[in-house]
This record gives sequence, structure tokens and C-alpha cells, in this order.
Amino acid sequence: MAVSLVIGMLAVSGLASASSLPPSAIVDLGYSQYQGVSLHNGVDEFLGIRYAKSPVNDLRFRAPQDPESTDGVIDASSFGPVCIGVGQSIEPTYDEDCLFVNVWRPNNASTNAKLPVWIFIQGGGYADLANDNYNGSHVVETSGNDIVQVNFNYRVGALGFLASEDVRKNGDLNVGLLDQRKLLHWVQQYIHMFGGNPDHVVIHGDSAGAGSVAHHITAYGGRDMNLFVGGIAESNFWPTLRTVAEMEFQYTRFAKDVGCDDAEDVLTCLRAVNISAIIEYNVDEPFPGGGGTPLWYFLPVIDGELLTDGLYNLFNEGKVVKVPVMVSDDTNEGSAFAVNATNITQVAQFIKSNYPHLNVDQLETINKEYPLMAPLPKHAAYFPSASAAYGESTFTCPGNHMSSSMAQFVSSTKVWNYRCNILDPTEIADGYGVPHVFELPAVFGIDSTNRPTESFATINADMIPIIMDYYLSFVKALDPNVYRNENAPFWQPWGSGTGERLRLQTNSTAMEAVPQAQIKRCEMWEELAPTMEL
Repeated sequence: MAVSLVIGMLAVSGLASASSLPPSAIVDLGYSQYQGVSLHNGVDEFLGIRYAKSPVNDLRFRAPQDPESTDGVIDASSFGPVCIGVGQSIEPTYDEDCLFVNVWRPNNASTNAKLPVWIFIQGGGYADLANDNYNGSHVVETSGNDIVQVNFNYRVGALGFLASEDVRKNGDLNVGLLDQRKLLHWVQQYIHMFGGNPDHVVIHGDSAGAGSVAHHITAYGGRDMNLFVGGIAESNFWPTLRTVAEMEFQYTRFAKDVGCDDAEDVLTCLRAVNISAIIEYNVDEPFPGGGGTPLWYFLPVIDGELLTDGLYNLFNEGKVVKVPVMVSDDTNEGSAFAVNATNITQVAQFIKSNYPHLNVDQLETINKEYPLMAPLPKHAAYFPSASAAYGESTFTCPGNHMSSSMAQFVSSTKVWNYRCNILDPTEIADGYGVPHVFELPAVFGIDSTNRPTESFATINADMIPIIMDYYLSFVKALDPNVYRNENAPFWQPWGSGTGERLRLQTNSTAMEAVPQAQIKRCEMWEELAPTMEL
């Protein structure tokens, strides 16, 4: 399994020919008209709609702008290019011109249908878009044609998260997150044209998309701009979150690599260079003092506006949009990313490469909490320790912290948390256990994602309706229990203490307490959060 999330095969959408499209598959957004496809399952599919102007040339490193007006009817029967990421190259499916949104609606939905809206924010470590072009038609159909589903692209890597005071003065910081905010505003303005209710929007993200949900909940210090009424953070990803000053080294290094360091105006030069030069150096490099190459290099920064502080601090202080949330993790969150360490020193080096400010004493404390564990197939002796340490520090403990904080500041009965423990023979045989966002095919349907689905088509098939219905119930009712599957247990909320969560497991789905040992380790990670800049 690769360290970064790899983009797989595109989802099959079952398109009809454009010439046979009925009038019901045409939508007029004012700035453009789009003709989608009416699918066989009673769902209209609109792909590759521009929600913002092409972010190229002078708009590179700037906040997204309104889309340009066009004449005629635009074919919306195929996905637009995906935003180019770290280590990728320009080809028909990847481009800098990439700010496209996809919408699925019931084909009988009128403009005043006011259906709940489910927005999916894909992950990829802010480095690439790892869950591109998922097909939302299955969840719309499964909902009883009672929701509208939306997914989209946003800028990643250097094009999405290059930071410096130069960028602040003559551009915008965190433009990848600003793309997401632009999409949320686009939904407020246009989703009624697809039958969606702008007053009932639920945002859902996985991995970096889940981290993005956390950022939107705490955006502008928790200011509620009425963009969403609920949030789902699936495998909540909290990497290091640095200040602009701390990322000046990256800007200087990147400008030199691209050949703009001697330019009179460095940022103007970076906007003028061919995209091929940007792509060549859109790669991971070590942080100063990190001692190794981090998993994630181009990341959001604290800009003092959109992102006002570290996530631990913002959630501790209750600077949040007060909405119901679902939060989750998988049993072995770190297994997809961990170094195959042969000794405890390599575990410490791996952690330090991602969180370079940790000192020797802090690393020793971490090592004591993650000693030599039971061996795993096809991996070195200390791989389980590295996997557990990275998984809890970066995904599980942030998710538990978010759950506890939202229970405190929103409601102890409006927060739900689950641990995915769906066992797959291949993953177990390969030593990965239950890896990061393993349940995604059950959320959207096995023909709708680019994730492995073999066991969901066989021994774990019964988990698909259970998981999908929990998600659909939350989207529709802001409560996973209202429309849960008849075979699913009642999902108790997190509560006001250290937390109670649902264990999702084939033939063994049930409530469980968070283990005291994990609570203790998460307390350690929270104490280290200021040093790790979380």
C-alpha cells in the first residue's frame, strides 16, 4: 500500500448519449446552461460544472473568482479534469484548470423540492485529490430519491497551499480551502436549481476532507455563515498547522527551484511560468530540522483570518459552528502511511520527520507509549508501533478530541462517533489491519468509488446498507438513527465524558467505550499538540 493515497480507476457513471437527453436534465444557472444525463435509476447526473473561473495565469495563488458567463448549452456528461497534485503530471484527467463540481439529483426534483444536500469533500493529504469522481447516483437512489449529492475538486499541493507574506500581499493564502468555501457559497446560490435545499446542507469529508470539515467548523474563529447544518469528519486528518512565517522557507525554496528567486517580483514570476515548471517541483521535501521527508509538505497555514489558530486550541475554546456532527476513525489509521521500522529509533525518526519540533525527551515519551508490539505479516518488527503512533496522533486522537469538544459546546446528544473495524482478509494478510477510510465503498456503494471493494462484494456485503443508511439518515435528519437500517443497532451519542462510540464490524456492530489506554495516549498527544502545531 502506497504512502500517499493513489487515485484509482474512475467511477463508472452509466451515461446516456447527449443527443437523447430529456429537457429535465437541463439546468440554467444564469451564467451558463448545462445539460446532464438522466440515468436508468431515476437520477439526473451533471458532471464538470464550473463553480469558479479557471485559476490560471494571474489567478494562480489567488482566491477563486466567479465563473465566466457562456452562451448556449454546455454538455455536462463527463467529469472535468482533476486538480494537479504532488508528484503528478498534466494529462487529460489532471490539470490546473480544475474547479469543477458534480451534482446528482432525483430526475423528478423541482426547483422548490428543498431536498437535503450532501456535499462530499475528498481527501488526499492536501497533496492530491485521492477520491476524485466518485459517483453519487447510488446514494441518491438509495435515499428514496430524497437527497441531492455533490462532490467537487479543489486546489492541492503547491497550487493550493503555497504560503508566504508575498502571497498574502498579492494573492491569497490557503486557496485550496478557499476553493471549498467558494463551493459552499455556490451551493447556497444555485443548489435550489437542482432541487436542493440551501438551508439543509451537510458537509462530509474523508481524511484531508475531514480535516477540512474541522477547518470549516472553526473557520473565522467559529463564525456561523449559515453554509451548513451538519458535518461528517471521516478519519479526521490533523497534520502540522504552521504559521505563514514558519513556511517562508518553503516559498523561498520553491521559488529557487522553479527559477524565480532572482526575479524582480517573485510571485509574478511564479504566476508566469509554465505549469510544467510548477509540477516539476510540486514534490515533498524535508522540513528544516525534520531529519527526513514528511508525508505531507504543502499544507494549510494559520493565516489569522480563515484559520485563526491550531485546531486543538479552537475546539478547546469552543470557537466552533454549533452543528451536529459524526466523527470516525478506522482501527489501524496509520498502517497506510507508517515507515517499515526495524527499531524504535526509526519510529522516532519517522514521527519527527512529520512533526520536526518534537525534542529528544518528547520522542522518548512517545516511544514509551508505543513499545514493541505483536508482529504483523509482511512488515518489520516496529512497523506496528510506527503505525499506531502515527494513526493515533494524526487521525484517531484528533477525532476523539473533536467529538468531546463538540459534545461540550454543541450538545452531548448531537455528536456521534464510530470506529470502523471491518475485517478484510487481504488487508489483514498484508499486515494493514483495518486501514485508513476502508469503509468508503460502503458509504457510497461498491461501484461508486476508486477504493478496493472485494470483501464488500462478499463477506462484508451486509455492512453496506448499515453504513450507507447511517450516513443517509444523518444527511436527512441530522441524526444517524432516524432512518437507520432495520438490522442496525441504535447508535448512542458520544455523551459528555470520555466518549462512547459505535464499533462497525460485520456481525458484531455494537457500542463500545473508548479504551482507557487510548484515552491516556490521546492525553499525551494533546499535551504535545502545541509543539506539533496541531
